Amino acid sequence: MTKHAYWRSQLRRIAVLLGVWAVVAFGLSIGLAPVLNEISFGGIPLGFWMAQQGSLFVFVVLIWIYARASDRADRAAGLDETAATTSSASDAH
Repeated sequence: MTKHAYWRSQLRRIAVLLGVWAVVAFGLSIGLAPVLNEISFGGIPLGFWMAQQGSLFVFVVLIWIYARASDRADRAAGLDETAATTSSASDAH
């Protein structure tokens, strides 16, 4: 994989994940909140829950997906971290 292709795939991944985050954070939590409030989740209106908790859960999952996908892309491009490319706490002393 060339350097250009690597960064193009990284930017595409970031754009897709930010798009998902925007839909969840703004679309579900703000735009569709009145509609979602007709549904109850654990006794709480779903629109309110999405605004307060759900979007945070989705954000954490998106971070996890990004980290996993980036690690795979780094390995495929030969850019993964090894003992030779990282320092440990014992090296600092």
